[in-house]
Amino acid sequence: MPQAPARITALDTHDIRFPTSRELDGSDAMNPDPDYSAAYAVLRTDAEDGPRGHGFTFTIGRGNEVQVAALHALRPHVVGRTVDEVCADPGALSRDLVGDSQLRWLGPEKGVMHMAIGAVVNAVWDLAARRAGKPLWRLLAEADPDWLVGQIDFRYLSDALTPGEALDLLRRGREGAADRTARLIGHGYPAYTTSPGWLGYDDAKLTRLAAEAVAAGFRQIKLKVGADLDDDVRRCRVAREVVGPDVRIAVDANQRWDIDEAIRWTRALAPFDPYWIEEPTSPDDVLGHAAIRRAVAPVRVATGEHVQNRIVFKQLLQTGAVDFVQIDAARVGGVNENLAILLLAAKFGVPVCPHAGGVGLCELVQHLAMFDYVAVTGTTEDRVIEYVDHLHEHFTDPVTIRAGRYTAPTAPGFSAALRPESIARYTFPGGTFWAADPGTAEGHTA
Repeated sequence: MPQAPARITALDTHDIRFPTSRELDGSDAMNPDPDYSAAYAVLRTDAEDGPRGHGFTFTIGRGNEVQVAALHALRPHVVGRTVDEVCADPGALSRDLVGDSQLRWLGPEKGVMHMAIGAVVNAVWDLAARRAGKPLWRLLAEADPDWLVGQIDFRYLSDALTPGEALDLLRRGREGAADRTARLIGHGYPAYTTSPGWLGYDDAKLTRLAAEAVAAGFRQIKLKVGADLDDDVRRCRVAREVVGPDVRIAVDANQRWDIDEAIRWTRALAPFDPYWIEEPTSPDDVLGHAAIRRAVAPVRVATGEHVQNRIVFKQLLQTGAVDFVQIDAARVGGVNENLAILLLAAKFGVPVCPHAGGVGLCELVQHLAMFDYVAVTGTTEDRVIEYVDHLHEHFTDPVTIRAGRYTAPTAPGFSAALRPESIARYTFPGGTFWAADPGTAEGHTA
């Protein structure tokens, strides 16, 4: 008898939270006390000795249980599918989940449900890359361009990017890809670090960490701004004195300002030569970003970590509202939607500088940026991946930074798997850390 095909037998979910608020790691003007968290999903199969697929959505503490509930709601749509089916065509699963008429009503294509879909889709890509024995960036870079185009949903995009244009971009991207792969493996991908710049850090810690960043080879750092202008002026002055004139300093307001306020505040920081102002206003305000960009030049405008789908990215590009696109590996509907966003940015000639401030986001988004370099744009000019020095030790395949550059992952998969001991310790509220923590019972994090 022929052997039955392997199937997905379970979608396990975990509410993972880390107490980063206690040292003010990750603090900014809009989010002063984040507890970096992951709504974590694992796809199990009945394949003998077969790999699992890992994915997650990043949150900052309270509400992570809502995100886990959204993951749980996707179980009936995933369990029972054959492994060969989903790995051969993750786009089909993505379209099924995004297009489910009743789940779609909760968005459409935005919010908690869309992020849950992204986590599951990313877990499928992790599974596919593990089965292929390749890191995800390489799986994508070596994939047939026609197949990659078939992974993208062009609905709502065809006025800005057609399947034919996407195919042309990918075919041209194959030229010289082997040489770029060798350079990537040998030299890595440029990074910048936000680790010195969290808003809750005092000047002494800012000074120490900024100096350490430059000594470690970073040529760009980022500071959080937006709570108090005089404080921001002082902190930017301190940082500029530490890093000197040749290291870039980006600033990030995390959506704190209205339009006029963003313009006034950015102009006040202009003497310190900020490389970009990030998220100066609501991520949904396309025209607001365009107005800010016109008013604050030559300071550049970057946004994207909270942009909810490819359609808003399309509008930001069509209106000339941004100088840098900041994709997030866990905010939109997974790898498939990020492929669309990367190709949109390539068509419009706007550099992609991924967001990675959060648990596991560095691990994920490095793959997307490296694919973009090897097989789409062929350049790292004006492109950097964010790096934050938090929580990498909890992953089985953590990022590696050398001389201010990401080292290309070599392990198969999407680098998304958490260590079992970390899951046992930081599952909320019953993990060993939270069960022993008095604040948990008092509801400080729940």
